[in-house]
Amino acid sequence: MNLHEFQGKSILKKYGVSVPEGIVAFNAKEAVEAAKIMEKRTGTQRWAVKAQIHAGGRGKSGGVKIAKSLEEVETYAAQMIGMKLITPQTSAEGKLVRKVLIEQNIYYPGEEPIQEFYMSILLNRQRGRTMLMYSPRGGMDIEAVALETPEQIFTEEIDPRVGIQDFQCRRIAFNLGLSGEAYKQMLHFVKSLYQAYQGSDASLFEINPVIKASDGKIFAADAKVVIDNSALFRHPDIVEMRDLDEEDPIEVEAGNYKLNYIKLDGNVGCMVNGAGLAMATMDMIKMSGGAPANFLDVGGTADAKRVEQAFRIILKDPNVKAILINIFGGIVRCDRVAQGIVDAYKNIGQIKVPIIVRLQGTNAKEASELIQKSGLKVLTAIELQEAANLVNKVLH
Repeated sequence: MNLHEFQGKSILKKYGVSVPEGIVAFNAKEAVEAAKIMEKRTGTQRWAVKAQIHAGGRGKSGGVKIAKSLEEVETYAAQMIGMKLITPQTSAEGKLVRKVLIEQNIYYPGEEPIQEFYMSILLNRQRGRTMLMYSPRGGMDIEAVALETPEQIFTEEIDPRVGIQDFQCRRIAFNLGLSGEAYKQMLHFVKSLYQAYQGSDASLFEINPVIKASDGKIFAADAKVVIDNSALFRHPDIVEMRDLDEEDPIEVEAGNYKLNYIKLDGNVGCMVNGAGLAMATMDMIKMSGGAPANFLDVGGTADAKRVEQAFRIILKDPNVKAILINIFGGIVRCDRVAQGIVDAYKNIGQIKVPIIVRLQGTNAKEASELIQKSGLKVLTAIELQEAANLVNKVLH
């Protein structure tokens, strides 16, 4: 589950990571009031106005502005709220900005220059370890740094059984070129950041940039946070942070029916039970000359009603030119799926795209008879290769 910047920062603050003071606003008037509160709390007379969407790269796309007056706060907020922000991490249509974060400005608190660092924590699946990645050259061009000067990207591998060690924190602060008070603050920052990552069951914490202000204080100036969905049952407070407006509405609807659905860019809709079989089916579609339009796992306990809903969701994608149903009956019986197919045809009405059905396993014979007796115009297959050939045939 993705979080907004302000939500990620609330988690960081809970674990002792220094973050700028900020207030979320949903219109320009609220933005001005938030700026006034920031001025009273911190004395700042400059404010960061930041669009809140689930995508990075906002700074280069006009989604982050530094306001030098309350009038500019109002102007920038009015410009951002309601706009479609297009960044390298959004689709071509962009994302609608519904709110902005008004923050105390930490970029110009004094005469001394600031420093920007990059830092992220994520899981190294190959090693089964947590990886902390960091660079002394953070900011908007971190991708170019990784490409052009990879020696400026450092990593620290952390054994989750013991957590991050003091010597690792010291090495990170040293590699970032810090000394004095900033060095001490970075030790605390790194350890607290790791605790936030572990404590929230996150799969990613990315802070770009980490700021060393002119007074030596270390701040998380941004926060991209992704929480492991499988651990959300332990964090009801984080579940409440979910912003459905930022998610694909079809994926949200699928989740309501306990369907594991992810929209893709292809032309063949998939309905499968089991993640492994789904991946194999998607590969098969690709090798047959098509491209999967979705990942859809109906689960091991699917009934006819859930199969019908899966049909409805797949058909909402106008790019779908064919549907492949590949079910291996184990816990879920093939005849239940077949009944769902029949019900979908009756309840949805005329389905114009060709449907290829492969049902094997528990009650496969009964399922085949049920479909044959229904009189539905579907193509059936027994072997995977046979199903692949049928996909190729209906597409070409």
